[in-house]
Amino acid sequence: MQIAHWAMAGNGSPERAARGRSPGRPRDITLDTAISRAAARHLAERGFAGMSMEGVAAAAGTTPPSLRRRFRTKLQLAMAGINAIRPEPLPAPTGDPRADALAILGSLRGNLARRNGMAVLGTILAEERRNPELLEQFRRRLDEPLRERLREALALGIQAGRLRPGLDIDAAVSLLIGSLYAQYVQTQQIPDEWAERTLSVIWPAGEAAS
Repeated sequence: MQIAHWAMAGNGSPERAARGRSPGRPRDITLDTAISRAAARHLAERGFAGMSMEGVAAAAGTTPPSLRRRFRTKLQLAMAGINAIRPEPLPAPTGDPRADALAILGSLRGNLARRNGMAVLGTILAEERRNPELLEQFRRRLDEPLRERLREALALGIQAGRLRPGLDIDAAVSLLIGSLYAQYVQTQQIPDEWAERTLSVIWPAGEAAS
């Protein structure tokens, strides 16, 4: 499935990029961002069934024809809303695997606690049978990159003797990430200290593996 791209990237001169661009005015990246964020809000507030191209266009301050030039279907628009959940790259490695694991969990909390992330996830799960592409997009965009980085941090912690040998990394990653969802279901919020409290359960600060 083709998903609309929000920015043009190329390996070449500006002249080459200009030759490759279709005629007309350049894309308005500010409007692209406004549309994707509006789509995320409507997914969170109205669900996929209640979201409309016209409603998102109005919320983004544009017209339905302008929106349809970017996203031909509501499914493509919903995927753009999912992409808006994680607007920033994951934190860069620091060389300290525990600090890296903490930063990754903090990034997850920040993205899902803000920008209607948890409500959008609920919509995605509700649409799993009718529109499985939404869940797959969430996995590709947010879940899989984060899990891979968290696995790497835990593996480095084992190599450095800071986590116990034989730790089931996949299970640990699922426990760490899953605790965020459990916390939200219980309290409808994710405290600022959630990442540190959760990581400390398997990796106390300042302690070597025993």
